[in-house]
Amino acid sequence: MSDTTSGLLPGESRDDIDPQARLKRMKMRSWRRGIKEMDMVFGPYADARLDQLDAAALELYDRLLCENDQVLLTWVLGTEQAPDWTAPLLGEIAAFASARLRR
Repeated sequence: MSDTTSGLLPGESRDDIDPQARLKRMKMRSWRRGIKEMDMVFGPYADARLDQLDAAALELYDRLLCENDQVLLTWVLGTEQAPDWTAPLLGEIAAFASARLRR
């Protein structure tokens, strides 16, 4: 079971994780959310963009992965105001998902 605030296993620190292993874990968590709608938002985004994110964006993405899916869905759809801390990345994720659906 991972620490819900950091995506780390008990006793694990960010310094202990191989960067490729961390990306692999984040991609898996992106595709295995709590609801299918969020799988379809985060999974394709992770496959296409996660390798290109800088360290700060990866930290933010990891934080988003720790959020409740029903809450995330309202933020992505724009039916609820997302917290300011999500702004740097959530809009990009939502735009990516929207563009994918229009194809």
